[in-house]
Amino acid sequence: MTSTSPSPAANGHGVAVVFEGMHRWYGAMHALNGLSLEIAPGELIALLGPSGCGKTTALRALGGLDEVDEGTILVDGKDLTHVPANKRNMGIVFQAYSLFPNMTARDNVAYGLRLRGVDGVTRKRKAEETLDLVGLGQQASRYPHQMSGGQQQRVALARALAIEPKVLLLDEPLSALDAKVRRQLREEIRRIQIMVGITTLFVTHDQEEALAMGDRVGVMSAGRLEQIAAPTELYDRPATAFVAEFVGLTNRLKGVAGDGTVDVLGTHVPLLGGSAGPGPVTALVRPEAVKLTPEVGAAARVVAVSFLGSLGRVQVHLPDGDLVVAQVAATDVTDLPPGTAVRVTVVPAPVFAVAS
Repeated sequence: MTSTSPSPAANGHGVAVVFEGMHRWYGAMHALNGLSLEIAPGELIALLGPSGCGKTTALRALGGLDEVDEGTILVDGKDLTHVPANKRNMGIVFQAYSLFPNMTARDNVAYGLRLRGVDGVTRKRKAEETLDLVGLGQQASRYPHQMSGGQQQRVALARALAIEPKVLLLDEPLSALDAKVRRQLREEIRRIQIMVGITTLFVTHDQEEALAMGDRVGVMSAGRLEQIAAPTELYDRPATAFVAEFVGLTNRLKGVAGDGTVDVLGTHVPLLGGSAGPGPVTALVRPEAVKLTPEVGAAARVVAVSFLGSLGRVQVHLPDGDLVVAQVAATDVTDLPPGTAVRVTVVPAPVFAVAS
């Protein structure tokens, strides 16, 4: 695990959150295994990882929806480890919208305020202000069945924000939406989170979402935090083999390591800390670091091409039978049809290497 200190980019509003040595067992399963993490005031941390890695358990523990067996949870310097959920003042948005079908958007948003004894006039004003914040001021009188999935999730977000929570918890809130709406709403959530300045923990299995939204992204595996860092650092300088292989696409290329570099396809590439070596290794190389040059008589051959809008991905068979994927500009795709002979090289950007 590396870089657990808060990002200097955090905007300074909201409250600090600290996890200290958190453990949680479900029978024999160690869902949280010594998790420690600091979230700066106003920072959005995205927890990323495969199913069962502990990311949702961490969020639920912060929200008071699940107990921890060991460890401490501090919010704004106060120990909330054993404080009931209804005393923590957390705003939570789940994958399921969980709106009351017989209530309008306004009444759904005002519900938490009503539970807190806020008077009717103030509830109505606050609900309408929060609906305006999420872009639904004109839909305040609509019922959930009259709204799209994206609109319903905006109502759920407004409901979470209306109570002015200390921390906003987002548990895979976009995964039930289609791709276009998901992209739009993640940008909207990020804009609102920055505007409000609320400390936020966002849990997702979607790498693109995590990298696009997080001030820092934490990658979890088997209850442990493998690495937490700014998105660019996490992608370009993975601290462990798990992070290198889990985040983004990765080619596994044979190489020989020694003296802080690895020889891959004839290029000496710097090795990241923690890499295996010296001797034979497998280098984990990003597709954008693979360069293809059409060359008559070259032994490598293009076998497939995928067009992805502004980018293309090209699959190439190397002479030793391995398959390598390169990412190229869309304008270069037409020059690399299947069957093209190519010379394959790699950019000397730092890579992580594991034992072969």
